[in-house]
Amino acid sequence: MEYPRQSGILLHPTSLPGRFGIGSMNQAAYAWVDFLAATRQSLWQVLPLGPTGYGDSPYQSFSSFAGNPYLISLEDMLAEGLLTEGDVAGAP
Repeated sequence: MEYPRQSGILLHPTSLPGRFGIGSMNQAAYAWVDFLAATRQSLWQVLPLGPTGYGDSPYQSFSSFAGNPYLISLEDMLAEGLLTEGDVAGAP
């Protein structure tokens, strides 16, 4: 069985740029995937995406089923009208 050669990059979504201090699954994530495709990368490896506890380590998730709410894009929720600027005014 042949395995075609592949390459990719390890980058957690929280390392992407974001208005609220960390990256999320927002437009920066879409731009990142476009960059990977343009540079002929076939893999985007991420660290665990579960909710984190003390220290925010992705390896200390308290659930193997839940997603991390930090990765929800507040920018997209603002654009969709689900949140107002006042709702996110206190966010870092």
